[in-house]
Amino acid sequence: MILVTGATGTTGRAVVEGLGRLSGGVRVRVLVRDAGRAVGLPAGVEVVVGDLGDEASLERALLGVRAAFLLTCRVGEGDDVRFVRAARAAGVGRVVKLSAAAVTDPQAGDVVTCWQREAEAVVCGSGLEWTLLRPRAFMSNTLGWAASVKTERVVRALCATSRNACVDPRDVAAVAVCALTGPGHAGRAYTLTGPQALTVREQARELGRQLGVELGVEELGREAARAVLGRRYPPLVVEALLDSACRQRAGAKQVVEPAVAALLGRPARSYRDWVGDHLDAFRLSGAQGAGAPVG
Repeated sequence: MILVTGATGTTGRAVVEGLGRLSGGVRVRVLVRDAGRAVGLPAGVEVVVGDLGDEASLERALLGVRAAFLLTCRVGEGDDVRFVRAARAAGVGRVVKLSAAAVTDPQAGDVVTCWQREAEAVVCGSGLEWTLLRPRAFMSNTLGWAASVKTERVVRALCATSRNACVDPRDVAAVAVCALTGPGHAGRAYTLTGPQALTVREQARELGRQLGVELGVEELGREAARAVLGRRYPPLVVEALLDSACRQRAGAKQVVEPAVAALLGRPARSYRDWVGDHLDAFRLSGAQGAGAPVG
C-alpha cells in the first residue's frame, strides 16, 4: 500500500494518477480533509478522511502502508513531525518528501524556506528510508493569470524580466512515482526544473501565441504585489514570496538541472507543452482571439 497526502492538489493528484498507470497494479490510499474533493481519482483508490494535524486519522491512514508521499503546506504547524512519528509507529519503510529548491540557496532565509529546511531535517532524521524532491516554481502557477488574460489580455506579475527554470508539476509527480516504487532513491535529494529558464514576458509570449493574440505584461512593484498576495496568503508568507522574488531578480532561479530527464529517461516537459495541455483555462472571452496561433 502506498499513501499519498495532498492528493486533491495539483501534484498529489498527478502522483495518484501516475501510480494508477503502473503495470501490475499498486494499491493506493489517499489522506484527504474533504472527501468531496477526491472525486475523479482513479478507480480503486482508497480514501481516508483526516488531517495531518490529527494523529488518530494519521494512524488510520498509515495502517499497512509501505511507502508514503508527504506533502505539507501549513507553515510552522508541525505536520511533518506528526507524520514521521506516526509513520515510524506504523512501520512505514519509505517516505518521499516534497520540498523546494530554495532550501539549497544560502541567501534564502525567509520563513517558508526555513520551515522547509526544518521539515527536511525531520524526515532525514526519522530513521525511515527517505527521498527529497526539490522543485523550482511550478508552471501551473501561471494559472493565476487566467482571469486577467481572459478579461484584459494582460499578465501581471513580479519579476517580468528575470528567469526561472520552472517545472511542470506532472514531471515532479512522475519523479515521485519513481522514488516511491523503484530502487536507488534512498537518501537522495533531487532538484527538479524544466528544460529552460524563462521570463514572465517569454511565458506570456508563448501563451499569447497559442491563444492567437498578443498579451500585455505589467510588472508589479513591491507594494502592489504585497497587496495582491495579501488577498491570498498570511503576512509572513507574503513577505517570503517577496523575498523570493528578489532572489529571482538576482539570478538565483535560472539554473537548469538534469534530474528530471535523467530519472524519467525523457526530456522534461517545456512550458510550451504545458500551455498546450492547459489552454482551455486561458480561453479568451468573445470571438476575437479564437484564430490560429500568432507567429
